[in-house]
Amino acid sequence: MKTALTIVYLLICVAIVVIVMIQDTKSEGLGAALAGGSGAKSTYWSKNKGRSKEGMLNKLTVVLAVLFIVLSVVLSLKTFQ
Repeated sequence: MKTALTIVYLLICVAIVVIVMIQDTKSEGLGAALAGGSGAKSTYWSKNKGRSKEGMLNKLTVVLAVLFIVLSVVLSLKTFQ
């Protein structure tokens, strides 16, 4: 069981790295957020962002990150037993 979980854990690690590398960079960054930047524009693109490639990659990143954390805890508990 531990071996299977470790293999899944490694696959999730690789998938997170690949998905983060695929994502587009944010042009504004933290500096614009602190300086007041353009703010949240109410455009068609921002309202339908979840259906775009970028939105799907963001959701997939969050799901994989949650799985990563859960598997980290499970594997660490298995180690102490």
